[in-house]
Amino acid sequence: MAKSLTFSTFSPNNTLKKNVIPIVLLHGWGLNSGVWQPLLELFHRNDESIYQLITIDLPGFGINSAVDIKPYSLANICHHIEQVIDQPAIYLGWSLGGLIATEMSLKYPEKVLASITVASSPYFVEQPTDNWPGIKENVLESFHKQLAQDTAKTISGFLKIQAMGSPHIRQDLKLITQLVMAHTLPSQQTLADSLALLSNSDLRLHLSKIKQPLLRLYGHNDSLVPKEVMEKISYLAPNSDQHLFADASHAPFISHLDDFYQVLVVWLDSHFN
Repeated sequence: MAKSLTFSTFSPNNTLKKNVIPIVLLHGWGLNSGVWQPLLELFHRNDESIYQLITIDLPGFGINSAVDIKPYSLANICHHIEQVIDQPAIYLGWSLGGLIATEMSLKYPEKVLASITVASSPYFVEQPTDNWPGIKENVLESFHKQLAQDTAKTISGFLKIQAMGSPHIRQDLKLITQLVMAHTLPSQQTLADSLALLSNSDLRLHLSKIKQPLLRLYGHNDSLVPKEVMEKISYLAPNSDQHLFADASHAPFISHLDDFYQVLVVWLDSHFN
């Protein structure tokens, strides 16, 4: 039996004043919950916040690097998350984490108050035949090949792609790298299994089943999740809200932290405050 996932909780300063609403933060491929540190600090500085942030490393990543699940599937990952997060929460997922947040909404609707996807897509792979924007197949294939040769170099290359298009790429890349590398790197097998999720998962036809509030956040210069996909996802999820961060790339919560925080809190407060 696989080990249980471990998570970390960051409560607002006014925990005793109001009932708090939990937000579970899910990181992207190859990384860990360290990427959320700047956002956590911003929430913590706000004495009026009613939100309790929960970070959870995906199986095989960060503090959960020893958690080995088989098969490594969206359904199985969500099952393990649902086992340890015992209260209804808002799920905010970045990139691959957005797929997991979406799957949580579909599989465990009673546990999901709302879902927020950041630089994510229900299907990440470009499909020229049906004009679906996404990551080119040869890019994903190159990552699969690189993984077999040098895990650390592959992650480093992926970080560079995420920062491309940002107006301050060097600072963003340095910060993300420092935050991520402070934790245990995932194994080659975990990276391969989770990369396969990006290649194979397709939740497009299920988006209309999501009844909870849904917010989708994008970066204008994102090369992994092109802004052109926004209109297509809006058609599939007509009741969702969306926001595009100008000049941002794949990690707007790093490159445009203050703007990201403001957009996020305004939307949250409109639904939960």
